[in-house]
Amino acid sequence: MQLAREGAVQVGNRTLAYLEVGDDGGPLVIHHHGGPSSRLEANLFDASARAHGLRFVCVDRPGIGGSDPQPDRTFVSWTNDLLALADSFAAQEFAVTGWSEGGPWALAAAAYLDPARLAHVTCIAGASYGTFGANWAARYQSSVDALGGRLALHFHPGFRLMYELLGLSATRFEASYMQALKKSIGVSDQEVLSDEGVCQSFLEASRECFRHGADGLVADATMLYEAWPFDMTTVTRPVHFWQGTDDKLVPEPINSTVADQTPGAIWHSINGGGHFIALSHADEILAQVAGDLHGQGHG
Repeated sequence: MQLAREGAVQVGNRTLAYLEVGDDGGPLVIHHHGGPSSRLEANLFDASARAHGLRFVCVDRPGIGGSDPQPDRTFVSWTNDLLALADSFAAQEFAVTGWSEGGPWALAAAAYLDPARLAHVTCIAGASYGTFGANWAARYQSSVDALGGRLALHFHPGFRLMYELLGLSATRFEASYMQALKKSIGVSDQEVLSDEGVCQSFLEASRECFRHGADGLVADATMLYEAWPFDMTTVTRPVHFWQGTDDKLVPEPINSTVADQTPGAIWHSINGGGHFIALSHADEILAQVAGDLHGQGHG
């Protein structure tokens, strides 16, 4: 079994930290972690990445985990970071995946990057809250995310406090943190987290998010609630949307609405699945990624 490989790439005067799992000789997949999460999320996909011969790299976004902050960062600047990361692996073609809060960053790549370079895009239960205007999805959101949206847009000190308390819970009161999460999800997700190894890896990824406090996550999440600067209704390249019908954290109507208005959308509905379909259906998701990277469905 190959071991996870820590690494970093220099972009200007900033460092981007990443964790690499899977097959180091395979085609490159750059994965966008959720929130609160970090590059350590890669560990949850190692077995499926190896099974499909993929070099699976999860990178800490600026200010999160081991990556340096980037004041005034944008969705465009992030896609430039993706290209720098792909270049560091000498990957002419690569795929992106994104889960939960990572989903919108994968969608930005679909909007901004050349399909000749970006061979595949997957968004799994993405927090697509700013797609059609500032927190357009409020009516569909969980009560926690709806509150977060109001604070992010109208009372940022409260939003920051919300995430600082979340960080305190994840790093100091782990049992309470996981208990609160399990209460907020459905049966299928509770089954996924009943695996102690999965639960521990997920917690480690969450803790690492707050290595330098909550600022990185606050900046990240704020951008998701604000109106996005790119237009998904003009994205004609294939974009795979994966969504559980019983997702309590990012309810299905949010992403089904986005997919309906994205010309290149390919919709994958998991009946009875929850937010953690990223893990329960990782083999199926990464099989699709591998097919496109190997030229079996990428035009």
